[in-house]
Amino acid sequence: MTNLKRKYFWAGVLLPFVLLIGCSKDFLSKPPTDSIVDASFYKTDDQVLASTALLYSKVWFDYNDKASYNLGDFRAGTAYSAYNDRGNVLFNTTGDTPENGTSWRSFFIVVGQSNLAIQNINKYAGPAVTPAVKKMAIAEARFMRALAYRFLVMNWGAVPIIENNLTLLSDTTVSRNTEASVWKFITKEMRAVEADLPATPVRPGRITKYSAQGMLARFYLTRAGLEANGAGPRNQVFLDSAKYYSQSVIKNSGAALLKNYSDLFLFPYDNNSESLFSLQWVYSGPNDWGTQNSTPSYLAYSPDIANGDGWGGDKSATWWMMTQYDGFTLSAKGDTLKGRTLDQRLKATFMLPGASYPEITQTITGGKQKLIFPNNTADVSFLSIKKYVTGKAEDVGGQSSSQRYGNDTYMMRLAEMYLIYAEATLGNNASTTDAQALEYFNAVHMRAGLPQFIKPLTLDVIIKERFVEFAMEGMGWYDLVSLHYFNKAKAYSILNSQDRGLFATKPDVFPNPTMWTLVKTSWATTDRTINANDGNFLLPIPTAELSQAPNLLKPAVDYKK
Repeated sequence: MTNLKRKYFWAGVLLPFVLLIGCSKDFLSKPPTDSIVDASFYKTDDQVLASTALLYSKVWFDYNDKASYNLGDFRAGTAYSAYNDRGNVLFNTTGDTPENGTSWRSFFIVVGQSNLAIQNINKYAGPAVTPAVKKMAIAEARFMRALAYRFLVMNWGAVPIIENNLTLLSDTTVSRNTEASVWKFITKEMRAVEADLPATPVRPGRITKYSAQGMLARFYLTRAGLEANGAGPRNQVFLDSAKYYSQSVIKNSGAALLKNYSDLFLFPYDNNSESLFSLQWVYSGPNDWGTQNSTPSYLAYSPDIANGDGWGGDKSATWWMMTQYDGFTLSAKGDTLKGRTLDQRLKATFMLPGASYPEITQTITGGKQKLIFPNNTADVSFLSIKKYVTGKAEDVGGQSSSQRYGNDTYMMRLAEMYLIYAEATLGNNASTTDAQALEYFNAVHMRAGLPQFIKPLTLDVIIKERFVEFAMEGMGWYDLVSLHYFNKAKAYSILNSQDRGLFATKPDVFPNPTMWTLVKTSWATTDRTINANDGNFLLPIPTAELSQAPNLLKPAVDYKK
């Protein structure tokens, strides 16, 4: 590969930081853009901390924007778009699908900027910088780099591991590294990070050693299945490690589940007791593109509840997702789903006709009112997205405008640690009645308003709980990839049994219904199911990247070899 091609391919990871000046949060106060890589800059603890601040926001922007739900939820089958993003909805993601290229580039931008931060801090940090802050800032960058590689390896399989972007300008041998060596690399990195991060955040929103332990729990649970090659038992040592780290976070971090599930997404929820790591978005007016959260613009179902945006009118829970909520009964013909659920997560994740959302202002003819989700009487209607939708500027103290919101994006919550512990305890068994696993599972299950689960835990039960708990948080796809590592047939069975087609939802009364009836749209008989298989499960490397970096077509090699 020529130097020119290498420069094009890695342009994203060689870009300098683009910094926000004048933020309203102390956490995101930034130095001038012309000083960030200057040798005279890294002279105080505050300056070093400022140098890693945008690793919590800007570098993740393109992934968070639309790719997070396109990959994490549309491909997983928890939600769909009726008229847009159809390649991801129908599992036909290609090398030219926009969110494929966007997310690839975003993750490598995270890698590149993390590498740059590590190099600059090591090279320029002055004697006044305390060793603890220097160590922590480098650990933050390694944490972000490892997490980006977790996304990369789970979406594309073998990918190149880059620890120093400057070497790419003279290295003609860069190629992909095996999945096993990527997982080994990021696990080793996260173990080192865990030792270097403080037990409590140095600033609000900063990661701690328990953020790293949570990632290690996640990494080990997933990695436990890697050696099974799609059909076999999981590695017990790694399952035990997942169990160890998840319990450490639960017992030692000081984090706590919020009492009400819906509070997780009610403004202002940033950096609450359940958040172990969140992307830190800051509303700072109509400028500063890339440091504010744009995702709510695409999720809100109408401009009536947004700020001149609100383009998510065709986004909805899938039919299959609605079957995951307890309390709905499927008809014998399979075309009608009827009932209600005690599960508070449904109303907090998707909007059902007649449901009330007093925290959101709705524009109506002649004025405004507190939102009552409309009843569309057509034979196609949508259960619109609620998570991350916080309403108009007046609903959030003026802290939003079109495509610019300040609410953070969860990257890891304490609830996941409870479910990781339960699954790691289950391990390779068909079921478990382990008292601690059941207690942790029920902490999540009963928080949602459901009765205590007293039956033995099975993998099906835990998978279902994860889908419901984390729907529209970009998690479903990665749960399926984790399953695919050790039970490929089961992953395909889940995906290929999902109904992703059109339907309509009717309330029994409006407003404040007591139950709903979902009916499949009779004329919409195509595009209801997908065909997930070995040929399309992983994402194809984006076409634009392949054309510029033919080394990506070479066989993957072990990183250390």
